[in-house]
Amino acid sequence: MNCEILATCSALGYLEGDNYHKESDCLESVKDLIRYLRHEDDSRDVRRQLGASQILQNDLLPLVVQYRQDKALFDACIRLMVNLTQPAVLCFGKVPDDPVFTHHFMEVTSHLQAYKEAFASERVFGILSETLYNFLQLDWEQRQEEDNLLIERILLLVRNVLHVPADPYEEKKVDDDASVHDKVLWAVHMSGFDDLVKFLASAQSEQQWSMHVLEIISLMFRDQTPELLVSAGHSRSAEEKQRDLQELEALRQKENAEKRSRTLQRGTRHSRFGGCFVVQGLKAIGDNDVIYHRRLHKFKSYTHDEGKAVRRVPKRNQRALECKDKRRSALNVRLFLREFCVDFLENCYNRLMYLVKENLIREQTQQHDETYYLWALSFFMAFNRGNDFRADLVSETMSIRAFHFIERNVTNYYEMLLTDRKEATSWSRRMHLALKAYQELLLTVNEMDRSHDESIRQSSNVIKSNIFYMMEFREIFLTLLRKYDETKQPLTYLKDLVETTHLFLRMLERFCKGRKNLVVQKKRVKRKKSHNRKKQLAAETSPEALAETWKIVEEELRASGFQLSESLTGSIVPFDATSEIPLEEQRIEAMVRVQDALLAHTGPEALALLRAAREVWPEGNEILHANLPRSTTETLVEEEDDGAEFEEEELESIQVSETEFNFKDFIKRFANPGIVRPYLFMLRTYSKNTPHTNHCVVRMLHRLAVDLKMDALLFQLSVFHLFNKILSDPAAEAYKELVTFAKYVLNRFFSVVAQNNKAFVELLFWKNVGAVREMTEGYSKDGEGKKAWSEEEEEELRTLYMEHRDSDVPDIVETLLPLLSNSSRTRRQVVTQLVCMGLVDNAKELKKQKKGTGIVLWTEEQEEELQMLFEEFKDSDDVLGNIMKKLTAKRSRARVVDKLLSMGLVSERRELYKKRRRAPGKSSGAGMTEEEFLSGLTQDFPDDSVDGHDDDDDDEEEEENDSEDSEEDEEQEHKNSQNVGKKSQSSHVRADKRADVGAIVNSLLQEGMSGPLLWIQNCLNKTANDREDDGLSQPVPLVPLSEENEEAMENKTFLKLLGKLGMRAPANEQETFWRISDKMSPLQLRSAAAALTPGEDKAECSEEQNGSSAPTEEAEDEKDASGEQRAQALRALLLARKRKNQAKDSDAASDLNSDEDFNSVTKSRSQEEKTATKRSRSGLSDDEDDIGNELDSSATVNMDAAAGADSDGKIFLLL
Repeated sequence: MNCEILATCSALGYLEGDNYHKESDCLESVKDLIRYLRHEDDSRDVRRQLGASQILQNDLLPLVVQYRQDKALFDACIRLMVNLTQPAVLCFGKVPDDPVFTHHFMEVTSHLQAYKEAFASERVFGILSETLYNFLQLDWEQRQEEDNLLIERILLLVRNVLHVPADPYEEKKVDDDASVHDKVLWAVHMSGFDDLVKFLASAQSEQQWSMHVLEIISLMFRDQTPELLVSAGHSRSAEEKQRDLQELEALRQKENAEKRSRTLQRGTRHSRFGGCFVVQGLKAIGDNDVIYHRRLHKFKSYTHDEGKAVRRVPKRNQRALECKDKRRSALNVRLFLREFCVDFLENCYNRLMYLVKENLIREQTQQHDETYYLWALSFFMAFNRGNDFRADLVSETMSIRAFHFIERNVTNYYEMLLTDRKEATSWSRRMHLALKAYQELLLTVNEMDRSHDESIRQSSNVIKSNIFYMMEFREIFLTLLRKYDETKQPLTYLKDLVETTHLFLRMLERFCKGRKNLVVQKKRVKRKKSHNRKKQLAAETSPEALAETWKIVEEELRASGFQLSESLTGSIVPFDATSEIPLEEQRIEAMVRVQDALLAHTGPEALALLRAAREVWPEGNEILHANLPRSTTETLVEEEDDGAEFEEEELESIQVSETEFNFKDFIKRFANPGIVRPYLFMLRTYSKNTPHTNHCVVRMLHRLAVDLKMDALLFQLSVFHLFNKILSDPAAEAYKELVTFAKYVLNRFFSVVAQNNKAFVELLFWKNVGAVREMTEGYSKDGEGKKAWSEEEEEELRTLYMEHRDSDVPDIVETLLPLLSNSSRTRRQVVTQLVCMGLVDNAKELKKQKKGTGIVLWTEEQEEELQMLFEEFKDSDDVLGNIMKKLTAKRSRARVVDKLLSMGLVSERRELYKKRRRAPGKSSGAGMTEEEFLSGLTQDFPDDSVDGHDDDDDDEEEEENDSEDSEEDEEQEHKNSQNVGKKSQSSHVRADKRADVGAIVNSLLQEGMSGPLLWIQNCLNKTANDREDDGLSQPVPLVPLSEENEEAMENKTFLKLLGKLGMRAPANEQETFWRISDKMSPLQLRSAAAALTPGEDKAECSEEQNGSSAPTEEAEDEKDASGEQRAQALRALLLARKRKNQAKDSDAASDLNSDEDFNSVTKSRSQEEKTATKRSRSGLSDDEDDIGNELDSSATVNMDAAAGADSDGKIFLLL
């Protein structure tokens, strides 16, 4: 023992008989001990030394008892005892894995058990009760801060003492014997401390201690069950006696059957030798028959596994450990606890549960404090059911809010069970506690149905109608059964889950019988083939249909006078500067969008697209009659670094609607192998289960096998092995229900065998509904249900493949699909047929090419090459572009930029931006009319299909893609005009992306996916709050629990929305769920969450358009002044141009369209000025002469565009 600690303990005083004599410096010594504990090391050496010296038993408790008038000393001793009695888990943070620290942990626990035995004294608790009573007599105005601290410390001390676990190996107590915990409870009762606890729970002025009171109460009833407390002091009822007799009779029958079997196994003649026999037909390791060396009556139990070493089960595959069993306390303790429960329910329960619930909702509690609330709900409501049920005593927790609170916690616990694998056992226990609370709510509602009070029965019907209506409450059992994992969740959890499911189904069945039409929420999944749209488009492109389409569009445009709304012009984006899609492909995509808008009879949208595209590509000709290349399949592309693509076969949309409920259809959802397996897992322990548990299991299997006629679902070898064990059990008469059901299933199997000789093979596999139907009704023939290929189609496919196999097309299947006469063929069908015809050896040869290089690691040679290329091109205008061209191992721009930053060659990404230079000459787009603009739009179409692209939401990727697009612009013939259009477009990128997110959100809401959107919004807000509170950022997985969220995560539109919000897709095969990126700040998370709310998108979009590139106040004043001068110059040029146009053509539409184009030109120039001002602050602006030249050339381009305003109608007429 440390000498300083020993000296300090000696300076406290000494015990002489029953009297304790303190030293003069006793108070200072106590404070020194508190200081030592504050600075102890990780092994808790001070705490272990003080425990070994028994300072609490020999010094602190006598000081508290004899010197309670010394307030300073009493307060210091209470502080020291609170510290010494802290739970060992709190001291070490967790149960240590290291053997040395495990020994220290066990040593501290043993000291705590010794402390608890010392506290089992009425005298000690009498002092604590008297002190607490005196403080509670004071009004809150008269209490000092020290008084409140001492009250809290006394409550914490009692909490710590009650929390100490029992040591069954030391106590070795049996039921009805007093344990150490019972002695402490009896001391609490005799001192009157339990009455003070009830006062704190019921007093309005003491509500600040509600959580401490609830913790103390939960620890008082730690070893108790409601059923034992209800029956305490009462004679057994006739029902209980009958139940005990049945159990004894079952045990007696089992014992007699075992005796009879042993008698039959004995031979009539005693043999001193075991014998030696040859078992014909049973081969040994070699080719000879097995030689049996035991008695014949034991041959039935012979297996080849005898003598083999038991295979060790890995730790991760071992079953979860069961919680310790409850024990029956001494009768006097149970009687006083029963009286405590009665008084607590009548005076304290509703108020205390309300206060605790409010604290939990407002997050004014510590972590995991909701477990005390869940325990109290399940325990006291169960006691109320057994002890003269009264609904008014538990009215606070009998509401839909309570159901919702528990359902939300179950969902949260399951998510944490998957993510926090190290603490999976703790999360599993919390999940079990929440399930018990949910079960007790259902049992209480069921008890209310039996009440003689009509108002209570009506309240029960209201609660049941809400529970059965809500989709989450109905499907929670389906989810929990399907997600059951025996390695993380114990068998007791499965037992409660099976019994709760049985209760819920019984209540739902009874509720449906009394009502003809029960309306509930339902998810409806709509599926449509993506190729149907291609058929419809082909029908609309006939010459007659195009002529009719143009008439409709022309009338619509003339009626509106070629005027477009601001909302329409603001939401149209024909060009994405952040995308890595080549500029030529984006131009074709813009033309396709214009053509689609014309075919959809939306003239204003087509006109808006045309005018927006003209700013980027000021050339082209007709669009309506053009044969534009289209992609044959719609693909959803992930990020380039992941390089993964999804082949889209169907488009799914989920809608939540109200529909009439059918109980039988609901039961059909349980006909799933994933749900049947947990029931059979529970049935394996039939001999240890209660009769009610076995009944719940058999009733569910009966619903599936008899009511739904899906008995083939149980035709599985492990199930039959279990049935054989039940039928051969000597005590089978005690399980009549199980025996009857097993015989029924076996009879059904042998009747199926008579018709299907493959049924024995089917025993090896679990079967779904489709396999069950095939097994009982007959198997479908090969190719049945699929579209067969005729000889003509096979010859056509062979001819097309031979023509194009030597071509340089990147994807030959995508080339063949539009050329086939049968346009309904999918990519998978074509690939399968090519393999069947022997034209290709393997389907992998026709696999789609993935985007991205897949190269992640950099070798030393590659790093040296990158450094040499940087030194060579660091003074060039396009550093990154030149490096990308010269790199040997091709990588994405993002990877190269990250590597340059990590190597320290550049300090920020801005240094890698391409330096843009503007030519002082005239723009190439000057003087171009709309006829000339359209004449170049359909030139040089590529033969291949245009693949879809997804937008990248990363700001860094935007900047890099912007530089890449500018590199492609240099290769175009009209470089200057495209740079002007792209500059005017770049200021709207962020606003357009927000508008794009809003459009996706609106489309998902129309499809009925408000639930998943709300789920994502809550996850974003919760993550933002956690990151603000903790200051840490780590990826948060999005784990879908309900079927609605699971199906949403398979919806491609929904996944596209997640990508735009900044979520990260699974990076590799080890990840399953999407994740919230750890790079997103709380502000970005809340912004993303706000974008999911309809109605806010437009406002935010307009704010970003007006303020996204706003400079400082001084720069803004200068920008406004220069913008006004430029606007006046543009207005003068426009008026001069307008007079020329009026002299040539007096059409009224020209004036209207000119004003509109003038506004668009002014707005475009304003945006360009904002962008130029921003770049000037960054040091990237050019000199004033270049800006003036650019203004002149750009104004000329826009003047010509405005002058051709009446050309909009003329061009469409020419088409």
